[in-house]
Amino acid sequence: MNYIEKLNIGCGTDIKDGWINLDGKNLPGVDIVHDLEVFPWPFVDNQFDEIYMKDVLEHLPNTIQTLEEIYRITKPHGKIFIAVPYWNSWEAITDPTHIKHFNEYSFDFFDPSCILCKNRDYYSFARFKILKKGYVIRPFAPNFELFRVHTIYNPIWQKMLAFFASYFSNIIIGLDFYLERI
Repeated sequence: MNYIEKLNIGCGTDIKDGWINLDGKNLPGVDIVHDLEVFPWPFVDNQFDEIYMKDVLEHLPNTIQTLEEIYRITKPHGKIFIAVPYWNSWEAITDPTHIKHFNEYSFDFFDPSCILCKNRDYYSFARFKILKKGYVIRPFAPNFELFRVHTIYNPIWQKMLAFFASYFSNIIIGLDFYLERI
């Protein structure tokens, strides 16, 4: 019987059954309490098949080191979901705890197939294949998420959506990234 290990990073109160729930605070349902700014995290290399990290990365000061740690603890071909606020949305800029901002190209740096991201090997060893990118759309209402728009990783669609997102930042509030560890 194959046991699939799943990690919910920065879970807060979003506790997932069947997952290891990791947070920096000792909240109900949290399995492991660990400061995400302290490396290494308390896991062995290649431990997890799936990683879920929603609305956490923008709070951490070192994006590259965090993604290297995710790379380290994820099995080859493991799946990673990362959700972050869109860089020019009201959601990104109104929260004073956000210290990083992201756009639809922020993770291209880690994808070896990105032709515009050459000569970055000396910055990071972490490598992920981008499976899918998506936008979170919420029309002017802070607690109402209309829908999520996901596209197959296609440069033409990404350029069109980036143009749309730049001019409609009041309704595009977040980005979803589906990655695979290489």
